[in-house]
Amino acid sequence: MQSKEILKFFFEMGHLSRVKREGWRLLGIEDPESIADHSLRAAQIGWVLAKLEGHTNPNEVAAMLIFHDIGECRIGDIHKVANRYISADEERAVKEQSERLGPAAPDLLALWNGIENRSTQAGIIAKDADLVELAVRAREYIERGYPDAAEWFEAARSRVQTQSAKDLIEALPSVPSTSWWHGLKKID
Repeated sequence: MQSKEILKFFFEMGHLSRVKREGWRLLGIEDPESIADHSLRAAQIGWVLAKLEGHTNPNEVAAMLIFHDIGECRIGDIHKVANRYISADEERAVKEQSERLGPAAPDLLALWNGIENRSTQAGIIAKDADLVELAVRAREYIERGYPDAAEWFEAARSRVQTQSAKDLIEALPSVPSTSWWHGLKKID
């Protein structure tokens, strides 16, 4: 395995911090989160969701989510309206990206295929975590004055499969996004 090729892969993965989640721009959000932002929180949600679902390997779920959108380095984030008119071969992009990793390529492709195909319990949980992250982000945008984000929230709610993801999304409207810091302020 050549170090230069692996380093090129690392540089390409850094590009995910510059690729924005384009669907939110339809709502007028000028600076939506990046793919890297989304992938990190989705991986964190996935690890917790796997634990809630009793999955024996939450690290597998988190790894799926770390790599699930890497093809967007090359094809961009194509939102649902654009998808109506164009198609992109994300699988080809991921295969070509992973070729740089030599013997690690099959494992990366297996992780990517797992979430794409929802063919395993880990893949189902990972996709649900991706959707829970979407719902959480939609909640944040709704609170910031973008009521049309409710459509994204409802789409996520209708697509989750695990009971834990369903429970989290059902509770989401009753939990303000700023509630995490309430009661933590130091009072002198």
